[in-house]
Amino acid sequence: QVQLVESGGGLVQAGGSARLSCAASGRTFSMYAMGWFRQAPGKEREFVGGISRTGTRKNYADSVKGRFTISRDNARNTMYLQMNSLKPEDTAVYYCAADEGVSSLLVTTTLNEYDYWGQGTQVTVSS
Repeated sequence: QVQLVESGGGLVQAGGSARLSCAASGRTFSMYAMGWFRQAPGKEREFVGGISRTGTRKNYADSVKGRFTISRDNARNTMYLQMNSLKPEDTAVYYCAADEGVSSLLVTTTLNEYDYWGQGTQVTVSS
């Protein structure tokens, strides 16, 4: 199995940027499709974006498309989420997740398909 630890959250002004990291340990990182989700108070956890095992394919929620960028460094066992032009509605706890046993070309977008989760990191965007 794999263990995931997010970092990089904090308080950001609207219009600003932040970069989240997800460090993985355990099994070979490149065996997992990875994703970012977020959960705001009183709301369900929602998909933000995902990246294939090799990093060649990515998928984003419409709400973040053009503002957020996912990347991964399999040599460093780390996935990143670069968030630009942040809005107050981006305020949430952000989670990274790993999906095991996925074809190298697929991006997993469904919450229930992910096998492992980090503990989350809070991102607060002030207006």
